[in-house]
Amino acid sequence: MTGKLPAMAGERYHHGDLRAALLDAASAALRGRGVDALSLRELARDVGVSHAAPRRHFRDRQALLNALALRGFQRLSAELDAAADTGGRFRARLTEMARAYVDFAVRDPELLELMFVRKHAPDASEELLAAGRRLGEQMLAVIVDGQRSGDVHGGDVEGIGLAVFAALHGFAGLATSGMLPGLNTREALDRILDELLHGASPR
Repeated sequence: MTGKLPAMAGERYHHGDLRAALLDAASAALRGRGVDALSLRELARDVGVSHAAPRRHFRDRQALLNALALRGFQRLSAELDAAADTGGRFRARLTEMARAYVDFAVRDPELLELMFVRKHAPDASEELLAAGRRLGEQMLAVIVDGQRSGDVHGGDVEGIGLAVFAALHGFAGLATSGMLPGLNTREALDRILDELLHGASPR
């Protein structure tokens, strides 16, 4: 009976489960061992298929990393959408989005780093680039709404968005690298937003 398990697994994954299983295993390996430990052969062993099976879905390691980054962007975008849909004025919506972003970064710091590394790689797919752009568009949409409501000063929306994202991404980096010792991450983030939004208030 034991000798039949690989064939049974192959049949099951042949119908579309293997790609998702590999990405799930890659996510777990990324959290536990880092990006350098990711390989198609190791993932095949983790999932329980032949070492050649993953190449049905990923032609090489870079294709796997691109797919993992794409799924990360899609997950983060969904979480930001949910945060933005909480309602309220600009400050409340931006606060919820910022918290969602930092929560994602703290939960999956290796994935967040991989997402931006692969987005800027020469072989990044158009789908991956579009997913990265969507993050910026989500932030800009909230800022535009803030300008309409009078909560954000008029001016260059992309410039304001860059300032917001730089502060947010920088804070996330501090939070995930242990550079905020003794501080409550959420309270520290709220303080950063207080300082940032003071500069974004109508002049």
